[in-house]
Amino acid sequence: MMNAKTLSDDSLLACEHENYMIFKRDSFNSSKGVMTELDCSVCNNKGFVMFLRKENGQTYECLRKCNCSVMRDNASVVERSGLKGIIQNYTFDTFLTPSEWQENVKNLALRYLADNNGKWFYIGGQVGSGKSHLCTAIVGEMMQNGLEAKYLMWRDETITLRADIMSPAYRDTIHKLKTVRVLYIDDFFKTEHKKTPSAAEINIAFEILNFRYNNSECITIISSEKHIYEINKIDKAVGSRIIQRSKEYCINIEPDSSKNYRLL
Repeated sequence: MMNAKTLSDDSLLACEHENYMIFKRDSFNSSKGVMTELDCSVCNNKGFVMFLRKENGQTYECLRKCNCSVMRDNASVVERSGLKGIIQNYTFDTFLTPSEWQENVKNLALRYLADNNGKWFYIGGQVGSGKSHLCTAIVGEMMQNGLEAKYLMWRDETITLRADIMSPAYRDTIHKLKTVRVLYIDDFFKTEHKKTPSAAEINIAFEILNFRYNNSECITIISSEKHIYEINKIDKAVGSRIIQRSKEYCINIEPDSSKNYRLL
């Protein structure tokens, strides 16, 4: 009789524990979290879902990342990249190709995306020809694949960097630009009234690009109004590094006002 009573008590305790664990799981999963970016009905904006696992007769609570975490991570990457305002509009689907030259540059950009492997992408030349659009589309796809990216508007950013060159802020910013997995430099070497870039700007360019040149995992995407050989003429140390790393994916759109779609 004692054994029967002990077994009955143990079973009751086990049942109570199982019910408690189920209640705990359901309470956690139904509780509201504070995460933003999107609204998820699975984890209720906590980012995690609780489930129960049995092992050696014991029930354990476990947490797993909700599937929405990938989308949240992507949203955070976009927020930090500096491209949030345009990335939804500048995609491969919205890059129209009524002309053969547009189809060619789009196809090369898509080929680069499939074969980036630390290689660089350079597109220079005609204003308004869709250079920034294509580069943003490339970066957008890379961020969807979970790669951290940073957008650098050359002229605006270098003004700030030159002003802060002796401060800790300069070192912090330069470090991020040098080490981020994907760096997109827009309007590279663009200057007021088309002046030759200053020695300070060239030094900043070399510091960033030389580090990335020597680190094969760093992906660098550059758009500019200048032909790549104009860049090389301004500074061979900078130009030759870009030429070598973007050898297979270097586009130069010759000056032609009919290719400026901002005027159409």
